[in-house]
Amino acid sequence: MSFNILVVDDSRTTRRIILKTLAMTELPIGQILEAGSGREGLEAMRKTWVDLVLADLNMPDMSGVEMIAAMGQDPLLAKLPVVVVSSEGDQTVLDSLTEQGVREIVRKPFDPGLLRDVMVRVLGVTSSEA
Repeated sequence: MSFNILVVDDSRTTRRIILKTLAMTELPIGQILEAGSGREGLEAMRKTWVDLVLADLNMPDMSGVEMIAAMGQDPLLAKLPVVVVSSEGDQTVLDSLTEQGVREIVRKPFDPGLLRDVMVRVLGVTSSEA
């Protein structure tokens, strides 16, 4: 089984770093989708099945916070696992996201091994599958 991953971040450079990190994880990854805003992320989720969303918070057009709130209102997207990958330092915001169902929060800049470990936990992959 392979996993489809959606990377939502307005920074093309950050998306590239995450893509390189995903390639190094040795996880069974199928398709990797990219979006530059929360609005684009929602559109991608509605068009293509994804197993995990890696989302930044601070983006123009629609923030990650707004995207996550919209996902919670959509029965097809509400249970989709989200990992926030952000430099957001406001603990109140981060706590609110956890209450909304965000599975994990990874702070930028991140260690590739940490992101891999988080994905293994969230996706429920066993060590033999990773």
